[in-house]
Amino acid sequence: MATIHFYEKPGCVNNTRQKQLLTKAGHRLVIYDLLQHRWVDEPEKLRSFFGNLPVSAWFNPSAPAIKNAEIDPASLDEQQAIALMVASPILIRRPLMEVDGRRRAGFDAAEVESWLGLSSVDPALETCVKRRDAQACES
Repeated sequence: MATIHFYEKPGCVNNTRQKQLLTKAGHRLVIYDLLQHRWVDEPEKLRSFFGNLPVSAWFNPSAPAIKNAEIDPASLDEQQAIALMVASPILIRRPLMEVDGRRRAGFDAAEVESWLGLSSVDPALETCVKRRDAQACES
């Protein structure tokens, strides 16, 4: 089984469910607070989690600035996107995961299954289960 460096938003219900699934599958997790990590010191590392994903897929669709249409991810280039995420990490699609130097953003159950192996998978593990205006998702 793998040692997974897992960058989460503490208190996020989905991140908790994702961690439980990974642990149940026998993986060891090293947990980081995505919101407190000093991405300003590592913008290249942040960029590396997104691989070949389109810039619009780098963003957390539940982030208030995205939901309120204050930021349009589809209109941004890579540099603009990283600058916004460094300034406001709540914008980052989560979780960020790293295993043996390979990095990924988000929790697409099928991709995680093929990458790491999982037990039974709920396909809704990346969709926020809280109401649209839930305060817990704003920080």
